Amino acid sequence: MNYQVISPSSAEEWQGYYQLRYQVLRAPWGQPPGSERDELEADSAHRMVLDADGAVLAVGRIHQLDDGWCQVRYMAVAEAARGKGLGALVLKSLEQQGVLWGCRQLTLNARENAFGFYQNLGYQAGRPLEPLYGIAHQQMTKRLRLDGTATEWAQWCDSLQQTWHQTIPLSAFMQLTLDQFDGHLLACRAPLPPNKNLHHTMFAGSIYSLLTLTGWGLVWLQLQALGLHGDIVLADADIRYLAPVREDARAEVLLTEARGDLVNLRHGRKVRQHLTVRLVHSGQVLAEFHGRFAVLPVQPAAAGA
Repeated sequence: MNYQVISPSSAEEWQGYYQLRYQVLRAPWGQPPGSERDELEADSAHRMVLDADGAVLAVGRIHQLDDGWCQVRYMAVAEAARGKGLGALVLKSLEQQGVLWGCRQLTLNARENAFGFYQNLGYQAGRPLEPLYGIAHQQMTKRLRLDGTATEWAQWCDSLQQTWHQTIPLSAFMQLTLDQFDGHLLACRAPLPPNKNLHHTMFAGSIYSLLTLTGWGLVWLQLQALGLHGDIVLADADIRYLAPVREDARAEVLLTEARGDLVNLRHGRKVRQHLTVRLVHSGQVLAEFHGRFAVLPVQPAAAGA
């Protein structure tokens, strides 16, 4: 079944939305009805998943904080609906809302049984928090947009495209160009004519190279934002070719879908990041690439070299 994430609008949807919050997050600990709400409800964005009969399966909320931060609260999934990826669907929609608001960083307070869930979705562990109802909690954060100004992003993009064309001759032959970068979404293009096969569709090797270099590029841009340097290599990858590419399409990768923290490179450690890159045209996904990139610390030059 394909589930859809919506914002509650009708009185019945709002009632079901708050009822699931209460049933999952407050009732088991003897809290009174109404404790599942706070003073920020009207200033927040709300998301929910319904089944075919209108029953609420999953909910979540996001609101803005100061200094470019936003916070997710009240994530809940009905017990019978767990293990189906519905919590991840709700969270992805809330992250997208944070991006639309222009937030750079997202924070949430995770219960101990949810630490692994959030880590698998790219969240980094923060400070321990005071227990709530006897349950250990921990702050977790995720970056929605890279630090930097629009001018800096444009400079980084110029340097990235020069790096591709100067160090990877294939990218110049493919006429690979950087189409868009807003701190969150990186999109690249390679026109069809120099990348066609005998069927007049895009050559599979060109698709693979385009998606690989787009993912590599997002890792490179993150290093620029962090002020770090390292050698980026593709450690492992798989790709699905979903439809023939008969027109110019573009490769897209999102920062919010990156899995793996690059900060430990600062301490001379190898770091890894998993990325999903999609080739899209007119809203259709034509190919999907899952790549695991490793970043190796740059070794200092030997004395006297």
